[in-house]
Amino acid sequence: MVVQLGVIADDFTGGTDIASFLVANGLKTVQLSGAQKIGSLDEDVQAIVVSLKSRSNPVQEAVDQSLQALDLLQSAGARQVFFKYCSTFDSTAKGNIGPVTDALLEALNEDFTVICPALPVNGRTIYQGLLFVNGVPLNESGMRNHPVTPMTDASLIRLMDGQAQGSTGLVPVGVVERGVAAVAESLSELKAAGKRYAVLDALNDRHLNILGAAVSKLRLVTGGSGLGGAIAHSFPHDVKGEHSGFALKTGPAVILSGSCSVMTNDQVADYKTKAPFLAVDVDRLMTSPDGYDEEVLAWFTAQPAGATAPLIFATAGPTEVQRLQQTYGAAESSKAIEDFFGRIARELVATGVQRMIVAGGETSGSVTTALGITGFEVGNPIAPGVPWVRSLDGQIDLALKSGNFGTVDFFSQAQ
Repeated sequence: MVVQLGVIADDFTGGTDIASFLVANGLKTVQLSGAQKIGSLDEDVQAIVVSLKSRSNPVQEAVDQSLQALDLLQSAGARQVFFKYCSTFDSTAKGNIGPVTDALLEALNEDFTVICPALPVNGRTIYQGLLFVNGVPLNESGMRNHPVTPMTDASLIRLMDGQAQGSTGLVPVGVVERGVAAVAESLSELKAAGKRYAVLDALNDRHLNILGAAVSKLRLVTGGSGLGGAIAHSFPHDVKGEHSGFALKTGPAVILSGSCSVMTNDQVADYKTKAPFLAVDVDRLMTSPDGYDEEVLAWFTAQPAGATAPLIFATAGPTEVQRLQQTYGAAESSKAIEDFFGRIARELVATGVQRMIVAGGETSGSVTTALGITGFEVGNPIAPGVPWVRSLDGQIDLALKSGNFGTVDFFSQAQ
């Protein structure tokens, strides 16, 4: 087994996101849940993605998890390490992207890396170091209302300088347009000038492919799934292959939605016109939870056999999210919701559910952890950045969707 790329993803949907791009660019990929010991893997595995739940954890906890993942990937012989975060750079003023990047650089005895969350296929572009979402600056997009990591600045340079130890430079789009050699030269100049990080402008997939080739020799790269896929694209054909997916299971299915992103709100609204749905009673969870799980499970089992997958959701708009946070506390209400989804997922699988579509990174992490899933085989994509995955024990198929990914009809499309 020659592992060309080892990925540390800061949440579960981010892990499946980049895994799908690696598979699409010819790398046979396995995704692991957490930094656990690697068991027996196929000899032709070329990429390993370690999915953590470290995006919004306390900084030191996120650093410790990431270093454990690095140790695991190094023990597997990964030639290059990729720290994958969200294409909207989800973070707080203190981290966790900056501190984790610094810790990985130190552990690898390196002093320079790049910052590039661009994912043009999903509307995430970088121009003059500013991150745009569908043509709108990050701080003017729906991310400004994110319940955990509200993004109030579009400047990746300012964001990185504010939460990391070193200073940040820029490789502007004009340099990227001149090709791989020009980008490599610019990176060398920034490093010589004492910069520790370089933000990479990218407006389209052609730019990403140029950048992927230019950074293919860096020991550590950080960014979104677009750059990860571009690095895989740059590998010679003799280290890649064609990897087909798997046929989906045909048993009962369910949709669990915990994300409160703008897109997931639209997806929930669309799907409510097509299938049975149940809104999670968060007030009940917070004040009198006894018996609530049993009521939800009874509602699910009462749905007609063979019906379109029922939807259970805690997805809500900014006003309702703000009310819940003010009433119960942001951390407390979020934990209650995620714990609920973990418990109900375990009960649903016990009833025979074989396919599960999960919206939201935190929700996906809670569900996979509760199910005791150690890893996934990565299958075919449903939408850019969202593949079907199958637990390594073959028991369940999952689609783990980042909140803002997919089109309005994603839940129907996935089935």
